[in-house]
Amino acid sequence: MKKNICYLFTAVMLIVTGCEKDSFLQDGKFSGTDNITEDQLWANPDYARLFLNNVYASLSDRYNLDDGALLASGSDEAVNSNLNSSITTLNNGTWSPVKTFDDVYASMYSGIRKANMFLEKADGSAIIPLDELLPANVAANQTYDSQIQRLRGQAFFLRAFFEFELLKRYGSFIIVTKTLSVTENLDLPRNSFDQCVLQISADCEEAITRLPLSPTEWNTTNRGRATGTAAMALKARLLLYAASPQYNTSGDPAKWQAAADAAKRLMDTGKHALHNSYPNIWLWNVSAFNIETIFATSTLNTVTIEQNNAPISYDAANGRTNPTQEFVDAFEMKASGKPILEAASGYNEANPYTGRDPRLGFTVLFNTASVQPLLPANSFKSKPVETFVGGKDGLGLNVNATKTGYYMRKYLSESAAWAGTITNIRRPWIFFRYAEVLLNYAEALNEAQGPVALSEILRTVNLVRSRTGVAMPALQTTDPSGIAYVAATKEELRKRIRNERRVELCFEEHRFYDVRRWKEGETIFNAPVTGMRITPTSATTFTYTRFNAENRTFTAKNYLYPISQNELNRAPALKQNAGY
Repeated sequence: MKKNICYLFTAVMLIVTGCEKDSFLQDGKFSGTDNITEDQLWANPDYARLFLNNVYASLSDRYNLDDGALLASGSDEAVNSNLNSSITTLNNGTWSPVKTFDDVYASMYSGIRKANMFLEKADGSAIIPLDELLPANVAANQTYDSQIQRLRGQAFFLRAFFEFELLKRYGSFIIVTKTLSVTENLDLPRNSFDQCVLQISADCEEAITRLPLSPTEWNTTNRGRATGTAAMALKARLLLYAASPQYNTSGDPAKWQAAADAAKRLMDTGKHALHNSYPNIWLWNVSAFNIETIFATSTLNTVTIEQNNAPISYDAANGRTNPTQEFVDAFEMKASGKPILEAASGYNEANPYTGRDPRLGFTVLFNTASVQPLLPANSFKSKPVETFVGGKDGLGLNVNATKTGYYMRKYLSESAAWAGTITNIRRPWIFFRYAEVLLNYAEALNEAQGPVALSEILRTVNLVRSRTGVAMPALQTTDPSGIAYVAATKEELRKRIRNERRVELCFEEHRFYDVRRWKEGETIFNAPVTGMRITPTSATTFTYTRFNAENRTFTAKNYLYPISQNELNRAPALKQNAGY
């Protein structure tokens, strides 16, 4: 374990023993020559402030986990078109301590280490107060103490964020709230799940008391840093997980109520709302720092997301993320607001994509879908997607072609270009957005109170459904016509809330964890996922046949990640998660 802790935490020790001044000032990292001491670091206002920026560097976008793979392909949302991608280990029964995927154990502890060091050293450092907030001329906001407290608040939030990333994967972790030295006993057991929840909650509260309430209170230069609402969103998600069947085995309604209260606390700030364009939430060349975004990574300027995921006919893109038929089936009918298999829904198997929830078109590229060009401007007005057998994007056309009959549409920019003149798109990975908070609240309130809170539950879910451009019929319990009707029971409300999460939050890594925290992995994930084989019968008509796209395996051990065998060899006291 001592070697392991050295590996995890030495990065920051190196920071204070040697750095190249120019490199550090550019990107917040330390390397090379021109050594400085730890005392010199904290006595230099630029170095001390940029040390916190280096803590943010432990955040990473989630658009490419392996050869363009999204975590969605590790759930029933999608299949990855590269059958050799390591993400397949999540689905085929080979996930193990010696064959890990998305193993963030070391990187999260590195972030925690840096956050701890900043918390210990910032107060008393030579940091010079700068204009950070709006309005910039409020003197009380520019004192040394107020600035240090804002900086410390960011470190508390980031530590809580890294801790939660460990918790949701491994079930528990070793709580570390100080910088450790190699002379200490470092072969330590993990804390309990409940202790970890208390630790993360406490860090969130420390952040909330110190940070500007919302992104709009940072000035333009600092927009994107942690805020009070980000810490509230993190705590709300944490308590939702803690209340769920995976961890709340007794079904204690008080835990659900605590999760509902945490989400409502953020809602009551009035600082966030739903953005008026679902597709543009993630495209910051169109809607940077929109009101729905609570916390995100720094923005990337890239077209790799399109290159990885656009249909194969779009300048030889790789078409990696292929939505499943199970996912496509989750989108209701627009006119009736009913699930497609419900009586009188209006669904037509011979014309399956017409009249559906508009989010289907925002999220999935299906056969003959007309989209704006992903190629240079003015090359053509629109370009249909041909996923039918023999089509230019069709099944089996080449090794990258769709494995399900679908391609992902979400996240793709219509302005991106990667052939000829490159047009990069500015976008972040969004960790928290307001729609999730609303759905967290509705789910927790239903589990805590059920139909007693019916009107509030429906009101909240219907806020998401009524977004501009989506405008799905409001869920209701009394409409005699049956439009968007849902029975006023906890069980029926649960089904509709869960489906709303599946549709609204797709490909954002929620489904992967939602099914686990609901303790339904052995049913939902332990089954083949299907696709749609589309065969032309004329130039404009097709037949649609479902087929098994990929077999999937899920057993009880897969509710949690395996701890890498390398970590266990160094620290036996960690102990492996059950079943691995």
